[in-house]
Amino acid sequence: MSQMSVPRIGVTGMWSNQIHGLRFDGSAVSSAVLRSVVRAGGEPLTLFAEGPSPAAERLRGLDGLLVPGGSDVDPRRYGEEPGPATSVADFAAQDQFEADMIAAAMERGIPVLAICRGFQLLNVEHGGKLVQDLPADSPHRNSVHEVAIEPDSLLASVVGSVSLPVSSYHHQSISTVGMGLRVAGLAPDGVVEALEHETAELIAIQWHPEDTAAVEPAQHAIFRWLVDRARVLAERMETREIAV
Repeated sequence: MSQMSVPRIGVTGMWSNQIHGLRFDGSAVSSAVLRSVVRAGGEPLTLFAEGPSPAAERLRGLDGLLVPGGSDVDPRRYGEEPGPATSVADFAAQDQFEADMIAAAMERGIPVLAICRGFQLLNVEHGGKLVQDLPADSPHRNSVHEVAIEPDSLLASVVGSVSLPVSSYHHQSISTVGMGLRVAGLAPDGVVEALEHETAELIAIQWHPEDTAAVEPAQHAIFRWLVDRARVLAERMETREIAV
């Protein structure tokens, strides 16, 4: 890998029917997420939710994948009808697009960071289920709360702690953990806050590290992990190409 090159991180964009300043619909990604990738040393590239190429092909040239927060996962994916508080994505194929990208990245050994919606979608795609609407007074809806992290988890080694204050903004949560996933973090009320996979290079978290990554080293470390692991993959691929 050349000295000036940086890992290329694909970030799934969310198709939105309305974006300020645009006449028609558009693709949106949180600027805080993109800045967090840049701050960690990566080059973020937004992936549009519609395209002619399969997910594995779209990953060519990318060294990492980030699936950020957004609309609710369609409950039909885990065998339920949408409740009155559930708000699914504007684009009907959004869930499948992101699910395909996650699956292809895991299969190809590309490091994955899944945040909030991405975390929930990962769980659903592994056979897990969600609580569609938390109580109105739930601290998860908009607050900072602690997360207890499993001491032997990848996440604990990344953030350097077994307890972490996190920025929480979600009205759904995991009810059943998907197959092949392990719980790596819990909120005080028992809500699952972090998942890892048995074999894939992946961190999935319910909270929003991008909210405070600019000022909190532990949150920044999560993005740095993704970029650093992506760099290792990029260097490995470059070495193989030189050898050939």
